[in-house]
Amino acid sequence: MAMAVSYIFNAYGLNHVKSARLFHACKTLAAVDKGSLAKLRKKTGFTIGNCKKALEINGNDIKKAEEWLIAQAQAQGWAKASKLAGRSTTQGLIGVHVEGNTGVVVEVNCETDFVARNEKFQSLVSTIAKEIAKTKSSPSNEYILKEGISGEQLKNMTASDGKSLGDLVALTIGNVGENMTPARAVRMIVPPELQLVGYVHPSANDQGPKLGKFGAMMALKTNEPLTDLARQLCVQVIGMNPKSVGKSDDPKSDNPEEEPLLYHQEFLSEPSMTVGEVMNRENVQVIDFVRFGCGETQED
Repeated sequence: MAMAVSYIFNAYGLNHVKSARLFHACKTLAAVDKGSLAKLRKKTGFTIGNCKKALEINGNDIKKAEEWLIAQAQAQGWAKASKLAGRSTTQGLIGVHVEGNTGVVVEVNCETDFVARNEKFQSLVSTIAKEIAKTKSSPSNEYILKEGISGEQLKNMTASDGKSLGDLVALTIGNVGENMTPARAVRMIVPPELQLVGYVHPSANDQGPKLGKFGAMMALKTNEPLTDLARQLCVQVIGMNPKSVGKSDDPKSDNPEEEPLLYHQEFLSEPSMTVGEVMNRENVQVIDFVRFGCGETQED
């Protein structure tokens, strides 16, 4: 049976267009079961037209139809990703995710701030952050495992569904139509006696991994439950950009406004005191921290 319609898929934003190329079906396509069509549409989010095509080709087998849809979407996503790869990505988001004793800070870039506010892009950043937290790390004798991850390493990481994070990025590029690049990440794993806390500014969401233009994650030692002080300390790191924690006997900078050690900095929430004085008063010790600013690596 001759047909004059073929389907081109864009990842998760799947539209079909007519093609002039003719092809011959080797067998009669199955009549689509409406119940299966509704289930596939609800499960995948693909358009009705594409779900119908998938069921026709796969004899109303929902599992095979879903696999076929994803394969087509992935192929077209990679094609779009390759085409847009040279375009500059100076915008984006920082994602901060804390799960038990594991925390992740990740930067994912895009071309425009408009796309940075797009739900699909935000979902991409959130998913990448959560997948990094799930990935197993090599054994370490370090008290705190602090692992830097490059953009290329991020692309090659395998997600929990067996696909690479690069596949996920390509699918989102194909859907949104703008270049995106996973830039960098840091994962921290701390022992049970420490607590991890994360914060972003400004916050782009209220649930799941925190998303913003700036992000901080901090390992704290305290005998008390974490309070608002933990958030204030993260704000300090974001706002004052210290280079390391420091301690009481470390020399202070001659210029307090350029103090590189967190311990000696003026505490933003209580300017009459230093961060070290506040930590001593509250019996809290900052062991280590990570700070990301979106796009800052491209400015260096």
